Amino acid sequence: MNESTLLHRQVHPSFTQIDPDTGQKRATAQAFMPSSIDGMLSTYDGDRISAADSWVRYTNVQGLESCGVLSISVEECDDENLPVIPDGVPYPEHVSIDFNGLSRGQIRSKSKYLRAVANKRGWQFVAPIP
Repeated sequence: MNESTLLHRQVHPSFTQIDPDTGQKRATAQAFMPSSIDGMLSTYDGDRISAADSWVRYTNVQGLESCGVLSISVEECDDENLPVIPDGVPYPEHVSIDFNGLSRGQIRSKSKYLRAVANKRGWQFVAPIP
């Protein structure tokens, strides 16, 4: 991984809304909030797996729900002092973004920043309509 590596984040359909100005589906900050269990945000290493393949693994292999993939870069995490940890668990391409030690307000602010840059970059993969 390097600064420009994209980290793919799966977006649950309930963490989206329609932008009233553009009519486009956008992620809410909730899509970039870390787990309350371990303070980590799960992503996929874009150097090791494509956005489309990460969606397939997430939905078909792990059996979880995602309406698509948005991505943030390692550099954007670094800009917010969020450590990027290529932990490889539970699958080789897994990368955690560490929010531990931050206040609720800091977590919310950093999640909003990640949402904004991901939404600006645009959907890297959109789930097919069944």
